[in-house]
Amino acid sequence: MKTIDGFKLRKLGNEYILVGESMALINFNKMITLNETAAFLWEQAAQGPFDVQSLTKALCEEYDVQPEKAMQDVQATIDSWLEAGVIE
Repeated sequence: MKTIDGFKLRKLGNEYILVGESMALINFNKMITLNETAAFLWEQAAQGPFDVQSLTKALCEEYDVQPEKAMQDVQATIDSWLEAGVIE
């Protein structure tokens, strides 16, 4: 999987949002808010192709979380990104 070009992660106060910044995304009328963990995962995903396993590994290395729980959280995050149309 990969992130769709043109989406940028921005920090607003204590929250993170994904915004569409390209002309191709001009009709994207959603604001996607992310917590700190999801923002970390987005930064990892934006570096190049990713899958559940690579993001789970990154999450476990960054945070003190069990692999099984991390995988569940990563899958839920990816599912929400797919539904929002910010990854493919």
